[in-house]
Amino acid sequence: MAVRKLKPVTPGQRHKIVSNFDEITKSSPEKSLLKPLKKSGGRNSAGKMTMRYIGGGHKKRYRVIDFTRDKDGVEATVHSIEYDPNRTARIALLIYADGEKRYILAPNGLKVGQRIRSGKGIAPEVGNALTLGEIPLGTLIHNIELHPGQGGILARSAGSFAQLTSRDGKYAIVKLPSGESRMVLTACKATIGSVSNSDHQILRSGKAGRKRWLGRRPRVRGVAMNPVDHPMGGGEGRASGGHPRSRNGVPAKGFKTRSRNKASNKYIVEKRKSNK
Repeated sequence: MAVRKLKPVTPGQRHKIVSNFDEITKSSPEKSLLKPLKKSGGRNSAGKMTMRYIGGGHKKRYRVIDFTRDKDGVEATVHSIEYDPNRTARIALLIYADGEKRYILAPNGLKVGQRIRSGKGIAPEVGNALTLGEIPLGTLIHNIELHPGQGGILARSAGSFAQLTSRDGKYAIVKLPSGESRMVLTACKATIGSVSNSDHQILRSGKAGRKRWLGRRPRVRGVAMNPVDHPMGGGEGRASGGHPRSRNGVPAKGFKTRSRNKASNKYIVEKRKSNK
């Protein structure tokens, strides 16, 4: 993937960096794999705003993604690489030998016409889905399950990947994108390779209006509010607001919010990297 930096012919294009969409091979989605996607505007079922700064945005339809990769032993051909407005990564349309069509997260290097499979006894090549017990140590993987048959939930955003570092009995040690090393059952599936669209992190909108197209409303800084609205509000002149914290008073900038008694703590071999 490559990016395109625009010339500053208008103020909104001065710092704008966008994708050139070179890897996209089809502009219209597969109709049989679309579902309606209703916007909430940050409101719950009672109509109360529970998430601020959400609303508006372009109308979208949801692309049904196969995170489970449970069609074992049936070869699939990559028909197209497509854009998905609901995620940062690209998606790939697969057509299986029996005629079924499915979307998957497109890994880096996946090409149209390439044949991929999932299941036991297959080669650990880009796009193939295997159990962690069959993947060679040191391999880069994504779309990792935490429970067998659950479907992948780890390492799914653009450019992300995890690494299979070791195995110990029925558990495999996986180093996640956050830097955390975690034990995962070897019966869980993962897909070989890293997620596509790795340049997503260097994109820049260039103007506030482009954020509005994505459904993001203007965000107000806590220090610009009154004391009744935010713990960091108030003060004479341009006061900084004291210790950084959320609207509910939870400290930020290094304050740990993970429970010490969380059940999954026993599966964490090494904690994630600290920003300090």
